[in-house]
Amino acid sequence: MNKKFLAALLALCLTVSLLTGCAGGPYTVSFDGNFSGSESYESVSVSGGKKLEQPADPVREGYDFLGWYQDAAMTDKWDFEAEKVKADMTLYALWDARTGDEIAASAGDKDFSTLKTPGSQESAYEYKTWFLPAVDGINQPYVGDPMPYYEDGVYYIYYLKEAGDSYNHSIYLATTTDFVTYNEQDEPVLEASRSGGQDSWIGTGSVVKVEDQYYLFYTGHTGAANMEFKEKIMVAVSDDLHSFQKVEGWDITPPPSLGQKNDFRDPQCYYDPETGLISMSITASQGNVARILKYTISADLSRQSYDGIIFTNEVGDFWNLECSDTFKIGDTWYITYSAQDDTLWYASSDSQFGPYGQAKRLEGKLFYAAKHVEDGENSYMVGWARRSESASSTQDVAAWGGNIVVQKIVQKDDGELILAPVDAVVDQFQTRRALQIEDSHLVLESGALYTYADVFTCYERFALSGEFSFSGSGSFGLAFDFNGKADKYKMISISPSENKLALYFNEGSTLIAEKEIALEPGAEHSFTYVQEGSVGVFYIDGVAALTVRIYGASGKPIMLFAENNTVEFTSLRQYTN
Repeated sequence: MNKKFLAALLALCLTVSLLTGCAGGPYTVSFDGNFSGSESYESVSVSGGKKLEQPADPVREGYDFLGWYQDAAMTDKWDFEAEKVKADMTLYALWDARTGDEIAASAGDKDFSTLKTPGSQESAYEYKTWFLPAVDGINQPYVGDPMPYYEDGVYYIYYLKEAGDSYNHSIYLATTTDFVTYNEQDEPVLEASRSGGQDSWIGTGSVVKVEDQYYLFYTGHTGAANMEFKEKIMVAVSDDLHSFQKVEGWDITPPPSLGQKNDFRDPQCYYDPETGLISMSITASQGNVARILKYTISADLSRQSYDGIIFTNEVGDFWNLECSDTFKIGDTWYITYSAQDDTLWYASSDSQFGPYGQAKRLEGKLFYAAKHVEDGENSYMVGWARRSESASSTQDVAAWGGNIVVQKIVQKDDGELILAPVDAVVDQFQTRRALQIEDSHLVLESGALYTYADVFTCYERFALSGEFSFSGSGSFGLAFDFNGKADKYKMISISPSENKLALYFNEGSTLIAEKEIALEPGAEHSFTYVQEGSVGVFYIDGVAALTVRIYGASGKPIMLFAENNTVEFTSLRQYTN
């Protein structure tokens, strides 16, 4: 057989393989009913590259069948119309309990009808999952710049307390084991100086354990004209994680090469017991160019060295990259930061300290100053949800400080990161509520004008879920009945033609926050939305997350809407806890 004939034969085989989708086999497909006593399905044998014939839907008393999934975590639904079998696999049934399906109200539902303003509603909310400090007799304090730390099953979330009984952003502590309930410590773990010193204002930092000692590295900020440096890195020590004592005379000042003595803050530290060294990253501005710097510090704090710039922002016009962090998932290192007054970004590298590739947005503008924490099994981003200075504002949500929001970090097959709901947060919603439509299925067909359908009710605390597919280019999503006037509606909008998931006020005319997405017409997508008080997070599952702030909607309709699109919504559900 000559070489030309052999090459032609191989090319022909490859062409046939590509055209037929042949991938070997036959492969065995098993079906798991996913509950005790489920009916038994015979495994089927399927040739490689062939579609799988969909079996009859299983039946489970008191439950609705929602589909077959490729993984036991129920994140990847099998598409019988489009997907082809390429390996042995098991498909798992997903169920939804019908418990509480007809419940329209419960003793846990608050009556907000007497609260005439968004502000009065906001003050009546009892935030739990989206942590907010207790009112302390002065005014309502808020959370700024969380500093999460994990040890022995407990997440320690240190934060800058905004107003209330805090003095100039003193550091306080809330602990949790599940991100659903929190224990708030009344007294600060570290108080800003009341004598006009370097740390008359405290900025964020991080906690690191070095042998039997805990170090809290933080930012000391001063407005005093007689101080040489506006910001320095300082440190406090503790042996119990609940109270820290400042180490007098220890600091890190900006390197002379930086060329300025301000905007030098937010230390994030990592201890390596093998080398006995602490690595520290610091955010800084150099001639209005955003940088992240690296330092190395000895375990006894006696020596420190400046190691140079590890990251320079190449995307967007930002003068500082606040609350940076680095962490590893699998074989990939990630750096995250909140660009000044912008969104949460991330970039990836093969090494902890770079070089890092081009940054991408991870979330929207209202999820700010987030840092990672891991517990050996999962990694999370702990940030705060921005608020408005006035709950009645229909133009802006941009005030500093808000509620703690925690989201799970998910690494996709291509190495990209997305955020997903925390399992325990979703699991607390178990009581299914009656919808304002008779069925869980709805089709909206719309031209240039918005088309609305009342579907859900906005409770103080709830979760929504469902699936959607679309065929047009216009927007669709959730509309919140702010005051009964369409031009004041607040909307979580999916815009396929703009590749954008966004929060708008005033029926789409005022953009508040956005996140890039890429969705295909005709494809089926699922969504999850969790709201507590005025804070919500909308997830297009496996695609993107967007934190929102929606005042004044409690007790009012939540509508599905569409414009210039035909959208099919299925498996619609609402739950309360």
